[in-house]
Amino acid sequence: MIDLNDTQAIQARDPEGMLWHIASLPDQCEAAWRDAQAIDLPESFREARQVVIAGMGGSAIGGALFQSLAAPHLRIPVHVARDYTLPAFAEGPSTLVIASSYSGDTEETLAAFQEARARRCQLMAIAAGGRLEAMARQFGAAFMRVAYESMPRAALGYSFVPLAAFASRLGWLDDPSAHPSALRLRSGQASLRASLEEATAVMRGWNAELVPESPVVKNLAKRMAGQMVGRFVIVYGAGLFAEVARRWKGQVNENGKQFAAFEALPEADHNAILGSSYPEGMANHLKVIFLTGVSDHPRNRARVEISRQVLMVQGCDTDVLAARGESPLAQMLSLIQLGDWISGYLGIANGVDPSDTELLLEFKRRMAELG
Repeated sequence: MIDLNDTQAIQARDPEGMLWHIASLPDQCEAAWRDAQAIDLPESFREARQVVIAGMGGSAIGGALFQSLAAPHLRIPVHVARDYTLPAFAEGPSTLVIASSYSGDTEETLAAFQEARARRCQLMAIAAGGRLEAMARQFGAAFMRVAYESMPRAALGYSFVPLAAFASRLGWLDDPSAHPSALRLRSGQASLRASLEEATAVMRGWNAELVPESPVVKNLAKRMAGQMVGRFVIVYGAGLFAEVARRWKGQVNENGKQFAAFEALPEADHNAILGSSYPEGMANHLKVIFLTGVSDHPRNRARVEISRQVLMVQGCDTDVLAARGESPLAQMLSLIQLGDWISGYLGIANGVDPSDTELLLEFKRRMAELG
């Protein structure tokens, strides 16, 4: 395993700069917010009665995180579609379909966008270009260009933050920067903009502890990555942190090139906890992470602790990692960035380039051969 105290070795294993993208997440979120303010949104979007966000992988997770963050305050339902087709309720101008694909060429998302047009839904697209941009122009749909060059998974700011900005501008939830009545978050009176400012400050503060120059003894991300090497990783989260756990799972897969899964509490305590006994000896090969923060429901905080105790008795190596920040947005983004750092170091510790996607590209080539 590569010595994670060796900054030169880290740099050599990260030729495309994945760790740089991870460190830049606060800047990206701020830029995405500014860019979203400049997009012309049709007045008819205010009349939508439901929203479907169509996407896959690193583009879909932004929609899922937005749904999780805003659900307690949204006036209309939001559904994330990760497939070629849309749910049956997505029909007519009362439904807004937002297609999100960093490359603009994700076949599932393109198919869903075409179906949305056929069903006469209102349309919007978010992409860095590709066929989705061309299709949006052809359909006369609202369009936001992602002005950030990276792997799709490293452009989270552009798949997540604009959705919150659009929701605020369109009155789907109350933002005191646009409406006289304030949205009461658990941290008190705060606008989305103020929450984003807190989130970027928190991320920048944590960055100083997690960068490659920070030694393992002071670097939580490096230590967690080292403990994950050679183990199947399972990430648990409740409430806001359930979709953050999904993000961690995807990043361990894509950056770490390692098997991983995620579980949502409290649901996992009704089934997954019983699956911890067999195969015999399996628990010794697991690394279980529980994500938590002050936004957790008190009963879910209790579930985290008791679930951890049960899995420890079964022989699992477990850790509880807490979010930083006061607002729900800051807590989500702080844990997302920590997970991104861990996944980047995990890939490097495994001796691979975190940015490598050759296996995925080979899969896409084989799919293309089928026509």
